[in-house]
Amino acid sequence: MEKYLIKDLMVPISEYATVSEGATLFEAYLALEKAQEEYDHNKYRHRAVLVLDKNRRVLGKVGQLDVLRALEPKNEQIDLFEDIRKYGFSDQFTMSLREQHLMQGEPLTEICKKTAQTKVEELMSAPTEGEYVDVDASLETAIHQLVRGSHMSLLVTRKKEILGILRLTDVFAAIFHTMKECGIDIEKDT
Repeated sequence: MEKYLIKDLMVPISEYATVSEGATLFEAYLALEKAQEEYDHNKYRHRAVLVLDKNRRVLGKVGQLDVLRALEPKNEQIDLFEDIRKYGFSDQFTMSLREQHLMQGEPLTEICKKTAQTKVEELMSAPTEGEYVDVDASLETAIHQLVRGSHMSLLVTRKKEILGILRLTDVFAAIFHTMKECGIDIEKDT
């Protein structure tokens, strides 16, 4: 059975989509698009953009869910729909009210135009202590961190330097490759 190492599974930071602090969401999208075009097409596509400070240190990450959250309207009416659930109204009913309210709002194209100008710092999530893994740590340690924190990726470090990203999709592929190898061994034994 092949022994997987974090350094072999990670995406080096030089191959990952990055933007500088102060960039807009649209600029982040362009960086993501460029990184996906240049990345090995046999591997899974990137799903986030790293935000770097002027010293090229990672400040945070903007993921797909962060972008979708930015599109959500933020007003008192929307908060009221969430509060209604406390009184026993069904999710279907509250979603229906929310949908009616959204239909009266701005068209999605206008919301997208405004959101594209949002600074990435407003949307990014800063990495937590549990989102860092040492390049020499075991894959089992990384799996535990991914599961425990429900993370989509971990920042791979050596001392305090970030070397790359260990993505859930790459770990998942390695685990299934290992299962497949084990399955072949099991078939030989029977």
